[in-house]
Amino acid sequence: MNLFNSIQSLERALDVSSLRQRLITSNIANVETPGYKTKDVSFAEILKKEQIKNGDEFEFQGYRTNPKHIQIGSASTNTYQPKIIMENRTSLLNNENNVDIDYEMTKLAENNIWYNTLTQMANKEFSMLRYVISEGRR
Repeated sequence: MNLFNSIQSLERALDVSSLRQRLITSNIANVETPGYKTKDVSFAEILKKEQIKNGDEFEFQGYRTNPKHIQIGSASTNTYQPKIIMENRTSLLNNENNVDIDYEMTKLAENNIWYNTLTQMANKEFSMLRYVISEGRR
């Protein structure tokens, strides 16, 4: 995977992590709402399937806004859309609500760590780009 593909993959992963954060906080906010069902994102399963299909290497390509742009990579990250899943099969309370506050708080902490890791990785990628550009001026 080249540098630009990894930046695009990180961007996509950050978007999905942000979406997951919004869904988890919505679940927590509706902990006592009658009939509310939890929601989550299934983007991770899509990436796992793609990784299994292609071995250890993800095969993505840059998104092109114009057909005349240079092709980067082999498949687009934009084809892998996160799917919002609503859990309808369970109910924890008599009011048909299935939000488990402890589980949601755990997911929130996990997602926060994941988001911070992704931002650190993106910062390192941009630091490498800055270094390459600044060394090119010498």
